[in-house]
Amino acid sequence: MLCFPRFTLHGALPPYNPLRLYAMSNSPLLQCRDLCKRYQEGSVQTDVLRNVTFDVQPGELMAIVGSSGSGKSTLLHLLGGLDAPTSGEVVFDGRSLNGMSSSAKAELRNRELGFIYQFHHLLPDFTALENVAMPLLIGKVAKGEAQTRAREMLAAVGLEHRAAHRPSELSGGERQRVAIARALVNRPRLVMADEPTGNLDARNADAIFELLGELNVRQGTAFLVVTHDLHLAKRMSRQMEMRDGQLSDRIVLAGAV
Repeated sequence: MLCFPRFTLHGALPPYNPLRLYAMSNSPLLQCRDLCKRYQEGSVQTDVLRNVTFDVQPGELMAIVGSSGSGKSTLLHLLGGLDAPTSGEVVFDGRSLNGMSSSAKAELRNRELGFIYQFHHLLPDFTALENVAMPLLIGKVAKGEAQTRAREMLAAVGLEHRAAHRPSELSGGERQRVAIARALVNRPRLVMADEPTGNLDARNADAIFELLGELNVRQGTAFLVVTHDLHLAKRMSRQMEMRDGQLSDRIVLAGAV
């Protein structure tokens, strides 16, 4: 049952661009169907998401833009199985998250999903190498292999020479690159990023989005990025806008072309 009248999306393929390619598949990697999220506080009812429906294809670069409080972060929490929808369904690679146990969702997040946040959330007492290796160790990968793969991932983001440095010894842009390496070290099929450049200056923000595009081409990883920055969102292959809890492929934010 829909909590609101269905809001149907109709999108077109993006123009050709070698840094914006993704393979349209008959089987979407992620499916979001009529997703609703409602919070109840006493007699006050707040609908944060209303019948959100869209797909993410394997290897796609997708951006969702919207102002603060529009529901973008709530959507990512539901897509990652970190919270449950009031109604609707999230399906990853043919598997519905609705019926998954907490342990199954945790395993999915560890093995097939990556997360990047506005705040890097690096462990301050560990080196860059140790931070990147952490998801592998949690997944019971042997320490030697975990460190090898972590070092390779640091090299992929241009920070192999900073492997022994702790977060306090890194710049803001470097910390976010370490966070990206950590998100990708398990070779996830989809990375979800919540305002990944929100704490960076324009130059570093631009460099981070350039890096995401390069990693997408090199590794075939799909990226779903939520951001308030329309200029950076335009670097992705597809852009949608979150507005009052609904998702639209017509972007009307200030500065949109």
